Amino acid sequence: MTCKWYIVCPMKRYYDEGKLDKKWIENYCHGDYKSCVRYQMEETGRYHPDNMLPDGTIDKRLK
Repeated sequence: MTCKWYIVCPMKRYYDEGKLDKKWIENYCHGDYKSCVRYQMEETGRYHPDNMLPDGTIDKRLK
């Protein structure tokens, strides 16, 4: 099942632009999205930067 936030998530944009490895999309966005830190923060209304990866790490290369 796909994450309900996928269509508006920066991870989709980064992937479409070729900046993000497919594993992130497969493992989280179209996989176990409930384990995604971004998903958890979005669900609780907490701020998270666009360049935060699904595992919670910040990728300074993403802008």
